[in-house]
Amino acid sequence: MSAILPGATIGILGGGQLGRMMAMAARSLGYRIHVMDPDPSCPARFVVDACFEGSWDDARAAADLARGSDVVTLEIEQISLDCLRAAERFAPVRPGIEMMRIIQNRILQKNWLRDEGFPIGEYRAIQDETEVAPSLAALGGKCFVKSASGGYDGRSQVKTGFDEQTPDVWKLLGGRPCIAEKALDLDQEISVMVARSPRGETKSFPSARNHHENQILVWSVIPSAVPQEIEQKAQQIACAIADRFELEGLLAVELFLTRSGELLVNELAPRPHNSYHASERACVTSQFEQAIRAVCDLPLGDVAVVQPAAISNLLGDLWLGHEPRFDQALTVPGVTLHLYEKHTPRKGRKMGHLSAIGATPDEAVARVLEAQALL
Repeated sequence: MSAILPGATIGILGGGQLGRMMAMAARSLGYRIHVMDPDPSCPARFVVDACFEGSWDDARAAADLARGSDVVTLEIEQISLDCLRAAERFAPVRPGIEMMRIIQNRILQKNWLRDEGFPIGEYRAIQDETEVAPSLAALGGKCFVKSASGGYDGRSQVKTGFDEQTPDVWKLLGGRPCIAEKALDLDQEISVMVARSPRGETKSFPSARNHHENQILVWSVIPSAVPQEIEQKAQQIACAIADRFELEGLLAVELFLTRSGELLVNELAPRPHNSYHASERACVTSQFEQAIRAVCDLPLGDVAVVQPAAISNLLGDLWLGHEPRFDQALTVPGVTLHLYEKHTPRKGRKMGHLSAIGATPDEAVARVLEAQALL
């Protein structure tokens, strides 16, 4: 198997901020970039060679993208399998279609993790409305119920059992199959990013510690500074999942660490991940460069931490009252601003992030939150 060398063209299905940052890394390595996205003014549009307009199920647009590409990858897992098959007729698609089929559906994903022997929390698959009540009861009532497909950043999710009123889960989730997950007594949430090339070389980044509010990532820091035995176990789990899938590309493995010391797999994301944006400043190789190296079958980059770094997401809410005071935020030592060139701020939409370095992970988090507060 031969590497796809600089000068070749990489096709990316999806042109959001992840596609944009992958494209910027790829351009630094000397590649040409084509993207496909429903929005002709998507964030990646301004840094790529060509942008194909097409919805996530537009197989013709995906084929057009792939026809001029030497390899095709993705930045969003909502791409339909028909699109991936259409693209595969013209170029290698990495990650592979079978892996995507499993990960795209939360029920299939959880069943696969269970069947492969990976540690997960209790859950119930719900295929119709009659299964809602018994499933919630079996899990003790306090649950997170998620649509089987689609939705992220807290979308297509409903919490139950946290107050006296039980919402109409089936109706709120659009009357579609869903999965109920038992609420856990969490100590913290971490993630591990694994890269694996077609030739089988595998490297995993040190784990990131993540803080969510309303199911949206607020801040993240690398390294996580969890105890060494937890770090080793997290790395083993993530790399084993990547190997079982025969991953070609990136895989983010989100993990729950419970107060009782259990380490459980939450969800998988076969692409660059919000929790590893800090890798641009923390690690020798960023997740975005590593994604390009992996799908092009280049030698994988060094993932060692050079300095602790943290990120804080900038949501559209910040723009709704006044223009954010970026000049004030940038007075904090070690802080850098990253904006995605999204033109329409709205509540909950990720518009950019702040990053900060520090002597320790805690100092990096403190600095990025201080800068956030100044906005």
